[in-house]
Amino acid sequence: MIDFEEELKKYEMSMEIDDAEDAIYNRDLTDLMDILQEMLRESRN
Repeated sequence: MIDFEEELKKYEMSMEIDDAEDAIYNRDLTDLMDILQEMLRESRN
């Protein structure tokens, strides 16, 4: 039978996952709220 607690202690995150996570979180993406705020600013001018 698998001892899940022991397996979790041995777990190491893949370097690929770590690199992907950094790329995702460090990227400045425009979301819908940014677009709506820009439209509101433009409509006020």
